[in-house]
Amino acid sequence: MASLFNNEVLKASIDKHFGEIEDPRVERTRAHYLVDIIVIALFATISGADSWVGIETYGNSKEEWLRQFLELPNGIPSHDTFARVFARLDSEQLEAEFRNWVGTIAGKLSAQVIAIDGKASRGSYDREKGIKDLQLVSAWATSSRLVLGQEAVETKSNEITAIPQLLAQLELKGCIVTIDAMGTQKKIAQQICQAKADYILALKGNQGRLFKAVKTWFEKQRESAKEWRETGWHQTEKGHQRLETRTIWQIPASHVLPQELREPWQQLRTIVIVEGTRQLWHKTTHEIRFFISSIEATNQEFASHIRNHWGIENQLHWCLDVVFGEDNSRIRQGHSARNMSLMRRFTLNLLRQETSQTSLTMKRYKAAMDNGFLLKILADSGFILDA
Repeated sequence: MASLFNNEVLKASIDKHFGEIEDPRVERTRAHYLVDIIVIALFATISGADSWVGIETYGNSKEEWLRQFLELPNGIPSHDTFARVFARLDSEQLEAEFRNWVGTIAGKLSAQVIAIDGKASRGSYDREKGIKDLQLVSAWATSSRLVLGQEAVETKSNEITAIPQLLAQLELKGCIVTIDAMGTQKKIAQQICQAKADYILALKGNQGRLFKAVKTWFEKQRESAKEWRETGWHQTEKGHQRLETRTIWQIPASHVLPQELREPWQQLRTIVIVEGTRQLWHKTTHEIRFFISSIEATNQEFASHIRNHWGIENQLHWCLDVVFGEDNSRIRQGHSARNMSLMRRFTLNLLRQETSQTSLTMKRYKAAMDNGFLLKILADSGFILDA
């Protein structure tokens, strides 16, 4: 661990991760080095700063320490400088460096469920200037709790176009990709299979004939064979003043669908049905969900995979809003909303790799006070190259 405090190693690590990013400014206006600006923003975000003023304040309070491994020829940049640079910084270059770093970690991980889901950054919306809120599709490794990548949804498009672009950036071999109904598209299923991965895709009304056929089969089966319910796997969860019960069935697709409906879906093998009831103190809700999948597994295994998918809501989206205040962030000019969304995800990955049993909020608080702990976060994540 001695190399944690070796400034030359830290300098080399910073240059490795951010040194190749193209500076969007003309040379005569570069009072501060781009690497310095990015690193201060990252370290400040780790330490709890959620605005440009917060980032500048962090830099000023840590200037003496930062000078040990950053150049800072003109001191700490102003909050306006951070805002201007991040508004112009090429998001794709920054995301590419993020993926390269994640790849060094993900390469050490076993095959797992990768959840794909979208999230809007509500605070990036500006009615007066006609700026729509930023929509991002993220890939979430459920067992390691890592953000693997993100892709912005084009202004006049939707998640259907962003999902294939995100999948193309990922190493999917041996993994199971789960996506909600928006991503239940034949070409997406084919892309996943061609990457030597498997899929579990939610099935809703956007796939009219397929959805109707599965729903009709289930209703007839349930009516004609009362004992059929007992063939499923039953799950009960109690907590947070609610009681949830689920029954999961997996059925070979050939038993449910005719060849003409199965054939367009590459390697479609299984239909999964989840029937759930949620009891709250004042109401009870009932829901039936359908999925199509390329894998053959037990009822219990499918229940686990589907349950894991929703970890992206609780462990990623919820954390971004509650711990990092993403929905309240008013950062939105140019590319800045997308770039800072990546900084938050970068930070979340860094914090999750740190091994102490402490909440994310407390880790950020401790990193702000203790430079050694911030370095430990970088070392545990593999950010510092030979730590």
